Amino acid sequence: MVFPFIVGSAQAGGFSRGTADTDILFEEGNVNFRAGAYIAVPHQEYRAAPLAAPNPALIGENYLDTYVIPSAAVKFGVDDKFACAGTYTDSNGASSSFAVPYGVSGKLSESFIVTEFGATCAAFFDMGRGRLSLLGGAFIEKLDYTLDALPTLPGLGPVPMEIGLDSDAYGWRAGIGYEIPDIALRAQLLYRSGTTHNATGSGGTPLIPGAELPAFATGELPQSVELRLQSGIAPGWLAFGSVKWTDWSVNETLDLSVSTGIPGIGDLKSRNEYYWRDGWTITGGVGHAFNERVSGLVSLQWDRGVSTGYDLRKDKWLLAAGASLKDQWGGELRLGGGISYLSSAEITEGVETGAAVDAGWAALFSASYSVKW
Repeated sequence: MVFPFIVGSAQAGGFSRGTADTDILFEEGNVNFRAGAYIAVPHQEYRAAPLAAPNPALIGENYLDTYVIPSAAVKFGVDDKFACAGTYTDSNGASSSFAVPYGVSGKLSESFIVTEFGATCAAFFDMGRGRLSLLGGAFIEKLDYTLDALPTLPGLGPVPMEIGLDSDAYGWRAGIGYEIPDIALRAQLLYRSGTTHNATGSGGTPLIPGAELPAFATGELPQSVELRLQSGIAPGWLAFGSVKWTDWSVNETLDLSVSTGIPGIGDLKSRNEYYWRDGWTITGGVGHAFNERVSGLVSLQWDRGVSTGYDLRKDKWLLAAGASLKDQWGGELRLGGGISYLSSAEITEGVETGAAVDAGWAALFSASYSVKW
């Protein structure tokens, strides 16, 4: 029967997006390959607030962009005691667009994507009715940040500015698990380290045609710990759940600086204020095998909002369903879909006080295909 695989991670809290597919380490086969993608279509509109919003012209506008999360994993099993996997996904990201300039920096669009390339190995040991597993590995993150803005500069008025930054960071993961295949029981505790990004790049403005202005930014991404559980509860039936803690309190600000070289202007500085609290994501569900080739599941997820008043990231609920279809050649097609409820929110702290959004929603879809040899 399938282990939970659908769209939960694509809508988790903070900047979370995809999760490395380390579950492939537990699947039968000497060589396994799986590839797929998640698509998220969020919609949440600005509304009038009791306080003066940064730009009232945004009222009624959806600021959240559609995004796609790729995922791929390949496992090589040395024997039934040791296996390693290479994984690829977009682990973190955010993307927003504004019909008119937003905030003190005059944002028109802002996005970043953190792509993770990882390698994880697992050693298996017989223990009682089942087997114990120890996991460990490392990853590299590649960050790509873009900002299109119309900041107002002293004596110059609104000035178009485009900024592009990138950086690399390294981290590690470790875990422990236990499983009893006869009753479809599996328990895993997984840790992923945090990372620090010091991004560099350049900015451009029509004020200085053809010039690439040095740009810099710094920010933190969090560590996390996740407990995953599943167990057979009746013939053909499986219950599963997970609890994930993410250290989003390390994400206080994103500080951006562009050296304009313009006399009297100097460096253009921008700060995104977050001051988040830690995130908690809780998921539960049930799966059923209809026959040897077709199984399905439904799940419900709650993600505690990380906002402390400086931004709009409040609680989310996600109802999702998925199906697994095994073909005659040994491959497996997994399909998933879900609908997420996004809580209303208002900024009550910091320089963007007064901005507010109504409750919104997000549609999520996923598909993957795997083969083994």
